[in-house]
Amino acid sequence: MDPVLDLFVGATFLALVLVPLERVFPARAQPHLRREIATDLAFLVLQYIVMAGVLTSVNDAVRSWISMPVPPWPLWVRVPLAVLVGDLGLYWGHRLSHAVPWMWRFHAVHHTARTLDWVAAHREHPLDGIWSQLTFNVPILLLGLDLEVAMPLLVLRGVWAAFIHSNVALPLGPLGLLLGDPALHRRHHARDAPPANYGNLAPYLDRLFGTHHRPADEAYALGVPAAPARGFLALLLSPLEPR
Repeated sequence: MDPVLDLFVGATFLALVLVPLERVFPARAQPHLRREIATDLAFLVLQYIVMAGVLTSVNDAVRSWISMPVPPWPLWVRVPLAVLVGDLGLYWGHRLSHAVPWMWRFHAVHHTARTLDWVAAHREHPLDGIWSQLTFNVPILLLGLDLEVAMPLLVLRGVWAAFIHSNVALPLGPLGLLLGDPALHRRHHARDAPPANYGNLAPYLDRLFGTHHRPADEAYALGVPAAPARGFLALLLSPLEPR
């Protein structure tokens, strides 16, 4: 598909699904046309127009470097295994992004959002996005598994990634623990609380590794300390600023 068409179709689909949910089941009282929405819309365009092609090229390059035989297992074995191994890579890659100072510089761009909704989900530095993609895909490819076998599930998880950033309060029960929960992810974005909930789309891993925390209420600020409202270009360049 054409990148502009991808942008139109993808953004329209997310808006049609998530905007009504944010209106009917709001988690926080916040304006829909918030102050920094233009910045996040610019990141959304970057994701669809530029980064989609870049990430495809990265995946192709990694696939060419890693030549592993594909196990002759049925799809019902390969797909869950691929997702589980990828989730483990993504979980620990995410924790490293918070723990290693130079990696945090890039990941912090995502955390500068002081108001979360489905549009803010796209605020991500390109290098941080590539790192996240690699942490999920490389373990799968090292197992000799093909990413395409899990493509329908990966598309669903892409939509769910926007959902967990949305301003929605819905009781998801075990589904939220398996796929991700907006309440858990808002706690991950808490400004002044100890880090928790690294398993964005796999909170069961937080239970396994002791980093799961479900807040009792929403009485906490989001963002990072001393982070003023900043524009699109300033956020892209911020990891290079002297500390």
